[in-house]
Amino acid sequence: MLGEALEHLVRGIVDNPDAVRVNAKPLRRGELLEVRVHPEDLGRVIGRGGRTARALRTVIGALSVDGPVRVDVVDDDRR
Repeated sequence: MLGEALEHLVRGIVDNPDAVRVNAKPLRRGELLEVRVHPEDLGRVIGRGGRTARALRTVIGALSVDGPVRVDVVDDDRR
């Protein structure tokens, strides 16, 4: 549910919504949601000074009922 909500929010921000992928991975201390977007949209998702990414983390954290959730924006160009 959280992954779908995050994907919906990110698709509304980016210019290439079909390239948005959210992968959920369980961790010892909660869940990890990795957001992958088109390289041109990376700046939009991170935002100036990380404000957009921080806001996405806040919203998803507020929606979480099972415990802590970590949201990472993954840059595919660096891997």
